[in-house]
Amino acid sequence: MNKLPLAKRVQILSMLVEGSSMRSISRVVDVSINTVSGLLVDAGKACADHHDRTVRNVASKRIQADEIWSFCYAKQKNVATAKAAPEEAGDVWTWTALDADSKLIVSYLIGGRDAGYANEFMEDVASRLANRVQLTTDGLKAYLEAVDGAFGSDIDYAQLVKLYGPTPSPTGRYSPAECTGIKKTRLRASLTRHIFRPAMWNARTLPCACPCAGLPG
Repeated sequence: MNKLPLAKRVQILSMLVEGSSMRSISRVVDVSINTVSGLLVDAGKACADHHDRTVRNVASKRIQADEIWSFCYAKQKNVATAKAAPEEAGDVWTWTALDADSKLIVSYLIGGRDAGYANEFMEDVASRLANRVQLTTDGLKAYLEAVDGAFGSDIDYAQLVKLYGPTPSPTGRYSPAECTGIKKTRLRASLTRHIFRPAMWNARTLPCACPCAGLPG
């Protein structure tokens, strides 16, 4: 890996960031797919270490938390019938905490979508903040206990739930139903500031989720 020219490493990482598949990158850059995979893993470890060391004591005002769905190897409903599915196969959720003003990812966590992951995620969010913030999440029930355990009363917290109309036809089409409204629920303190919509994160979901679906398990 150390012998790979810098220009090629930059090209590979740039294409990965743009969402190109590893096989297409392998063909375009003329390197093995193992080289692409290895560079991706090395870059990921370096980025994770940099984020963990530097994103600390963040002076934020508004934090928006949400979960992004993807899958590893096969969707959860297809794992049972998938050929040689690895143990990690199935649905994968990326928990994200976004600073609403700077768009900085304060914290993230990849795994399941249950109370255990919610608690771990919120504990990490709280550990990276320098002051009391306004937090907005969706209506996932696991957030209630997780936020209370991580912040106690030292938080301005609200849940914002999007309301949808009928599912588009034909059945199974990958198209979201029309959002017909929102429901806001204030759970901690008196929120006088603007509640940031979790919907703003949806535009960033596709570039994050789609490349993950093609990664090896």
